[in-house]
Amino acid sequence: MTGKVVVYHYSKCKKSRAGLEYLRNLGVDPLVVNYIEDGLDHEQLKELLCKLNLPAFEMVRQQEEYYKETLKHQDISEDQWIDILIENPRLLRRPIVIFNDGAVVADPPQNADKLLTAYIK
Repeated sequence: MTGKVVVYHYSKCKKSRAGLEYLRNLGVDPLVVNYIEDGLDHEQLKELLCKLNLPAFEMVRQQEEYYKETLKHQDISEDQWIDILIENPRLLRRPIVIFNDGAVVADPPQNADKLLTAYIK
């Protein structure tokens, strides 16, 4: 095992709590980052998106009212999406599990399994 497992978590989110509980049931003691309270900056989010290998729009929670009422059907660039996610962190899909150079959205929690195979052996 090399590296530390990091979870970007929002404690008021049922899916995020389920993902964190799943990891702990696997015996993983992750570093928990409450990105809603602590915030993210532009470079942190770009690095996170790079590890996820996803564009910013793919990380937007499209079921959120703010998205539906304000952002849906807008022509928004990648950098603008990043800024939107920084300004509105509740729009970011969660939980995000990071291990070494990889990351996954652990919704469902089992999405973390492939990423953590080396960790839990």
